Amino acid sequence: SCTGGFLASKITDNESGSSEIFKFGLVTYSNEFKIKNGINPDTIEKYTVYSNEVSIEMAKQASNIADSNWGIGITGQIGKIDLENPGSKPNIVYYSIFNKDNDVCNSYEIHCDDDFTKKEKKEIIVLEVMQNFLNMLK
Repeated sequence: SCTGGFLASKITDNESGSSEIFKFGLVTYSNEFKIKNGINPDTIEKYTVYSNEVSIEMAKQASNIADSNWGIGITGQIGKIDLENPGSKPNIVYYSIFNKDNDVCNSYEIHCDDDFTKKEKKEIIVLEVMQNFLNMLK
């Protein structure tokens, strides 16, 4: 959610026929809509919405909802402090990549430098997600 759909944009902006590989995406900034899309509220309560545990559930739910072999979940805070989610840590992003065929979900954590703009942070995050996704395809 913290990338505002930037990953979907990167996939679909440059490739003709991207609809053949990108079928579905969610950009959910609120806990309410994460829960409506299958994220367990107990997971959010226990670990915070910005956690590896939530990114794992997001990746698996994306795969499940889209009936896709792959799902990616990204959550984190790269802007101001989220007062609705106490205990969250700014400039830390969690993401997971789920491969349904192998039932494998790899999780990662990125620490963003305060010196970067929000747009630069999004670019760094999405580049790393794409690199790790390509590595999983090998």
